[in-house]
Amino acid sequence: MSNVSGIIKSIQDIMRKDVGVDGDAQRISQLVWMFFLKIFDDREAELELIEDNYKSPLPEHLRWRNWARDPEGITGDALSDFVNLQLFPTLKTKLNLQGPQANRARVIHVVFEDAYNYMKSGTLMRQVINKLSEIDFNSKADRHTFGNIYEQILRDLQSAGNAGEFYTPRAVTTFIVDRVQPKLNETVLDPACGTGGFLTNVIEYKRENFLKSAADEEILQSTIFGVEKKAMPHMLCTTNMILHGIDTPINIKHDNTLSRPLRDYTNKDRVDVIVTNPPFGGMEEDGIENNFPASFRTRETADLFLTLIVHLLK
Repeated sequence: MSNVSGIIKSIQDIMRKDVGVDGDAQRISQLVWMFFLKIFDDREAELELIEDNYKSPLPEHLRWRNWARDPEGITGDALSDFVNLQLFPTLKTKLNLQGPQANRARVIHVVFEDAYNYMKSGTLMRQVINKLSEIDFNSKADRHTFGNIYEQILRDLQSAGNAGEFYTPRAVTTFIVDRVQPKLNETVLDPACGTGGFLTNVIEYKRENFLKSAADEEILQSTIFGVEKKAMPHMLCTTNMILHGIDTPINIKHDNTLSRPLRDYTNKDRVDVIVTNPPFGGMEEDGIENNFPASFRTRETADLFLTLIVHLLK
């Protein structure tokens, strides 16, 4: 088992040397897109064993294994140019969103549409990539350890000063899901899902209490829904879903749930269960309150979410 905690600390130390990475928020954002690609590649390695004729949604030369895995591989200016001129432009706008791999391609596209490479030094980036490659996300031990590291990353996000709304402590999400007790076939929504704490607890709860077959797993995966408007927590949530076995988390939307007029939500949008901790004390942008009936108009985020939650529950 690799020392995941030590690896993360080493990565953070390397990133501090890079002139392009300014502060905790950018450091975490940089780390997250790299984690996503590594986790995605490890999961693809598993899928290639499970599925006949598995085909990646990524062009072959952009798969982690072909540009990142070799510790003696591309580095320096060549690596920076590759990431900035090939990797990011393709993942943002050039993936094939049609055909059998469309859903997986769409997940990658949405994750990267607001992602940035902050690192200026390709040499330091190579050092970070080599450290990341030491973690095997198909190893249960590494994956479990990473779960704890993931919690630490979220705490770091909070202390970065702009992220109180992203993170609800795991003890709280576990307690609430345990009280709500969602059934296997009940649809579950978090309309302000942040990094996915509530939804991962729902997945774990359903697996522990109801899963008996592959068909049950399919039902579970079809019942998980989330929406997050900010790019970094959305990317963390998508990564979290993949780590929890949701291979194509297309139901985790990058959007603002409040930006849609309340009357436009119809019966087909309603769900059985909502578990959420919407941002309290926040103010929505001008005009959002006009999406709600006159008696509920306010720019206080939590009040608008409570109105929406009541409306969306079956």
